[in-house]
Amino acid sequence: MAKIHGGEVIARALRSEGVDAMFTLTGGHIVEIMGGAVSQGMRVIDVRHEQAAAHAADAYARLTGRLGVAAVTAGPGVTDALTGVANAYYAHSPILVLGGRHPGKEDLRGGLQEMDHPKLFESITQWTVTARDVRRYPEYIATAARYAFANRGGPVFMDTPWDVVGAQVEDSTLTWPANHRVNRPAGVPDETLAEISGLLASADKPVVFAGTGMRWTKQPDFLDAFDTFTRALRAPVFLNSLARGSLPHGHPYLGNRSRGVALGGADLVLALGIDWDFRTSFGRKVNADATVIHVDVEPTKIGWNRGSDLGVAADPGTVISQLAADIGAFERSTTPAYTEEVFAAEAMLQQVADEASMSNSDPIHPERFAREVAEFFSTDTIVAADGGDIVSTTAKWLQTSRPGGLLDPGPFGCLGVGAPFAIAAKVVEPETRVGIVYGDGSFGFNGMEYDTLIRHDMPVVGVIGNDGAWNNIRMIHRMMDPESAHLSDLGFRPYEKVVEGLGGYGELVEKPSEIQPALRRAQDSGVPALVNVKIAEQMRVSSAYGG
Repeated sequence: MAKIHGGEVIARALRSEGVDAMFTLTGGHIVEIMGGAVSQGMRVIDVRHEQAAAHAADAYARLTGRLGVAAVTAGPGVTDALTGVANAYYAHSPILVLGGRHPGKEDLRGGLQEMDHPKLFESITQWTVTARDVRRYPEYIATAARYAFANRGGPVFMDTPWDVVGAQVEDSTLTWPANHRVNRPAGVPDETLAEISGLLASADKPVVFAGTGMRWTKQPDFLDAFDTFTRALRAPVFLNSLARGSLPHGHPYLGNRSRGVALGGADLVLALGIDWDFRTSFGRKVNADATVIHVDVEPTKIGWNRGSDLGVAADPGTVISQLAADIGAFERSTTPAYTEEVFAAEAMLQQVADEASMSNSDPIHPERFAREVAEFFSTDTIVAADGGDIVSTTAKWLQTSRPGGLLDPGPFGCLGVGAPFAIAAKVVEPETRVGIVYGDGSFGFNGMEYDTLIRHDMPVVGVIGNDGAWNNIRMIHRMMDPESAHLSDLGFRPYEKVVEGLGGYGELVEKPSEIQPALRRAQDSGVPALVNVKIAEQMRVSSAYGG
């Protein structure tokens, strides 16, 4: 009878979950896991820091809807991954982190990198366990996946003691779970659907606002349904965070800059997977007298910070599909006056941005930077956004036209996601153009992952909006404690030469007319590239990723 080691058991179990890639950094405690993944034909991407492995698993999940997997070695390898797991937790990304662990026989004896890892993850995961029986690894992986996809979804952590993962087991004695997860997304009963439709039909100033919970819908055809629904309702639609791309750039009912105006005057808001957190002033941007219909598969999100007149615990995409199948209950033959009013405000706000974006100032105006970058990336690029103010500015110009088309950190506001997110995008869609928008501060976190991009032959085009400072915090320093303002200064650094030194393409840009030509040269180089653009200071205080 054939025997296999625990690492191969784990890899087979992951394959049964549809996982075809693993992100890792080699270490003795996880050699068998990495070997098992290779033997099972999974693509194994070795990065330069375990935080990047967790970030890449996060992006893999966002792009595929499947379980993202990172394997990290014991002790410092596990602790290095914590930040990436926390970011995935607040983005509700279903990822599994496999942690190496000291041998069980060395418990409490001071073995190499001995640590009780699961305790670290209890507050930022949906489930955590130490798997101490190699024969139960298929069960452990199935349970991990079940928890990772529960409600909106989120990270799980599994410890794998070295002596267990290396143990041999008879292949024929293993039991492989099947049909172990929910496979029908939750909708609403007919009476609730009728209630929603009635409220939509009677509203004079309806607004649709979709957020992260919409991205994690389990409804496979929700994009077509969402388009049908919005065209029937003829209300302004705004997309936040991971929901961006649920309607394509240029959609007639998709708003961008006028969200505050729309929510402030609405008499009804259909909130689909929305978090009423700091990005919406904890729900205070919504008209206090508006009727709020809040749909979310995660019941605890409903009523959080902002009460809901109709709180619906269901999959937002499924509810939209139900509504789209019965548009006669609320369909409008003409566009509401309020929709026209909102988009008039949208046009005025866009005009202001357009005027700023035509600036030929030296240094380059941030709005000019954002417009040039967005025009270059167009609608066919997956863009990883990594920074503070520069991301907030550029996101309003990017022509995001598909879910996952803009990979931003999410509400945790974690810097360092740029290259790891791009790595995952190239694994998932190797033929798709992938870009990174950086602030100069954020590049410093995981800039060395350009080495990973280069080693794995993943050409991406990165661009830095370089104002020589931590701009998101600089104005706060100046207002609250001018004596410490110098601590927000970074100076202009030749980051493009770092990428050149690693074997990529780098270029410095100081004139606005050279931004797109430089980006085209970067793309034509055929290697991972970075264009470092000197921009002017953004004179405002902003909340990172506030859109």
